[in-house]
Amino acid sequence: MYKLAANIVKMFLAVNGSKAKVYGLENVPKDGGFVIACTHNGYVDILNLGVSIHPREIHFMAKKQLFEIKGLGWLIERLNAFPVDRDNPGPSVIKVPRQLIKEGKIVGIFPSGTRSAESNDLKQGAITIAQLSKSQIVPAAYIGPKDIGGVLKRKKGYLIYGKPFTVGGGKEARDEATHFLEQEFQRLLVELEQKK
Repeated sequence: MYKLAANIVKMFLAVNGSKAKVYGLENVPKDGGFVIACTHNGYVDILNLGVSIHPREIHFMAKKQLFEIKGLGWLIERLNAFPVDRDNPGPSVIKVPRQLIKEGKIVGIFPSGTRSAESNDLKQGAITIAQLSKSQIVPAAYIGPKDIGGVLKRKKGYLIYGKPFTVGGGKEARDEATHFLEQEFQRLLVELEQKK
């Protein structure tokens, strides 16, 4: 179902002129499992991220409340999303993505690009998953339409991938990598603004 949905989304975004212009695609590993951490401002960024590296599939981490919405939960589960309880995170927050990476799959996480307690927890989560799975983490940033309204207004989308990096062992390395990821988000957003 992912392949079919990706092709439909790609065509829909292209027809409306909102399929993101992608930069830095050479930074995305060609094989193996890894984490993509991308800035987040709506749901069109998720669509553009997904189609940008298709036919490779991304397994998106999504808040569990989305799976409780009738119809939506069924759909996103078939599009490789997996639920996370952000209020009461349990072992599955780490266990599921680690297993996916071990199987050579890509895990997509959307920590917000802004500074807040939740976005910092999500950045730390992305870093922890990369650290424990001994995998690379690829930072990415998106500028463009946030929702269907923006797409129908033919707003342009832009997506950029930064260079992958790994996280050393221990809490200090995790904290440093979290800070580095925040800086990368800001740097990539500035670079995208200049390319628009």
